Amino acid sequence: MASTLDFVEFVAGQITGAGLITFRKMFGEYAFYCNGKVVALICDNQFFAKPHPQIREFIGTVTEAPPYPGAKMHFLISDKLEDADWMSELIRISYNCLPEPAPKKPRKKKTK
Repeated sequence: MASTLDFVEFVAGQITGAGLITFRKMFGEYAFYCNGKVVALICDNQFFAKPHPQIREFIGTVTEAPPYPGAKMHFLISDKLEDADWMSELIRISYNCLPEPAPKKPRKKKTK
């Protein structure tokens, strides 16, 4: 089941305190960006935080699950979605501890 835009927009509204939040549809699901860095996913209307020791420490007792078949384990967040302050702090921590994205390789020009 694909995620609904209503759910994605709700979560985006909950985490606006973390910085510039954007989301992008990817393969029928969504990736959340904070200031240009991927920090979380929404799959099947469930919120998944990217795994990292500092994020685990902030969450406390974590529930781990893959966001889609074949994916590595992420932290499933379900009971704190209504708490905008907690969710924003989660995203701020994620942004600060996750690595910067790899630079994009320049596209090769097509030759005729």
